[in-house]
Amino acid sequence: MIVCPDPIRETLLEDARAGAPAEVCGVLGGEFGRERSRIRSHYPAENVASDPQIRYQIAPREQLELFERLEDRGEEIVGFVHSHPEGPATPSATDVADATWPDRSYVIVSLPGDDVTSWRWRSGRDEFEREACEVSSGSGVQTR
Repeated sequence: MIVCPDPIRETLLEDARAGAPAEVCGVLGGEFGRERSRIRSHYPAENVASDPQIRYQIAPREQLELFERLEDRGEEIVGFVHSHPEGPATPSATDVADATWPDRSYVIVSLPGDDVTSWRWRSGRDEFEREACEVSSGSGVQTR
């Protein structure tokens, strides 16, 4: 399960709409647990993929900088977020092929239905497992 404050969920949707038709992406910080995590902050990143309309990639240097920022705030890496401007809120074949962070959440924002779903990468099985996404009324930190 992942817990996401409503203000962060709304920002994820707004960012996805603003970035369309390209996929937008970022890092999620907060409290990490193998089975339950809580998002406290969202760190948007530039999508540097060669074809950003069908895949996402965060530049290694920017990813490291974002990791350092969230760790400096006392947070853990909860997972990653990206959008599917034209597709469903399920992991694509590309998402499966590119997943590397065991037990982290991969949040997908699908614009056709304004859906926000979350999936845990289970490396032992090399597959995503859908997880419940609880929207909380608590606040979240948006970092830009």
